[in-house]
Amino acid sequence: MNPRTCRLKLSHLRKPTTLCETMGKAEIWLMRTYWDFEFPRPYLPNFEFVGGLHCKPAKPLPKEMEEFVQSSGEHGIVAFTLGSMVKNLTEEKANLIASALAQIPQKVLWRYKGNTPATLGANTRLYDWIPQNDLLGHPKTKAFITHGGTNGIYEAIYHGVPMVGVPMFADQYDNIAHMKAKGAAVEVNINTMTSADLLNALRTVINDPSYKENAMRLSSIQHDQPIKPLDRAVFWIEFVMRHKGAKHLRPAAHNLTWFQYYSLDVIGFLLTCVAAAIFLITKCLFSCRKIGKTGKKKKRE
Repeated sequence: MNPRTCRLKLSHLRKPTTLCETMGKAEIWLMRTYWDFEFPRPYLPNFEFVGGLHCKPAKPLPKEMEEFVQSSGEHGIVAFTLGSMVKNLTEEKANLIASALAQIPQKVLWRYKGNTPATLGANTRLYDWIPQNDLLGHPKTKAFITHGGTNGIYEAIYHGVPMVGVPMFADQYDNIAHMKAKGAAVEVNINTMTSADLLNALRTVINDPSYKENAMRLSSIQHDQPIKPLDRAVFWIEFVMRHKGAKHLRPAAHNLTWFQYYSLDVIGFLLTCVAAAIFLITKCLFSCRKIGKTGKKKKRE
């Protein structure tokens, strides 16, 4: 969506405005990330990081699902979901994925609404819906195959589960890139991956202890906060309400015109100074040269 072309009509203001202008009027920004996920960087005083505010301890699984999970024995389970927006895959892609899953000793709980793949193994069970947070918090969960949505990423961080990332669009690529950099995930390309690629990625995050260790390190950072993310979000919302805004935290850049924002007025002033200096120097040199010629002419005479 282009803020310059997409204009919103706000009836209570009775005048058109852009999405960019509307967002610029925000008193406080609640960011759904935290420093376990983010890299160190400067940020404005009206930015508060509340990543993981939706995370909570796992609840018991439904009886039938718990029995399937317990049947995995010492190998444990793998939770697999590509989010609510991806309900099925092409037959070729589903068979490719099912073939890879059939080759691991873990039991797999796969959220999938498409036709049952022909290569589906006995260790894999399909579900229309899975309790993602409860599965990730289960002690038998060894890995999480995810599309890289923020909710799933933070639930995996919260419970310390390493990931196999299969990003497809939007912020998912960036989310998985962060997890790769933190040493808690392996990425596979949904468009070009083979069954062997997915299998190798799964074996890596399950069998290489460094991925579990890194995931647990991120989890300990997420849990070690003076105030829970949800409580912090509530505090700042109420803070804005109590003080009828938080203009003292809002950067003055939002009040600048576009040419002030890009410092075009400063650039124009500096260019004028440079041009004036060049003009004066040129004028002085020309005058000195003219005086010098006049002086030589008088001496000859």
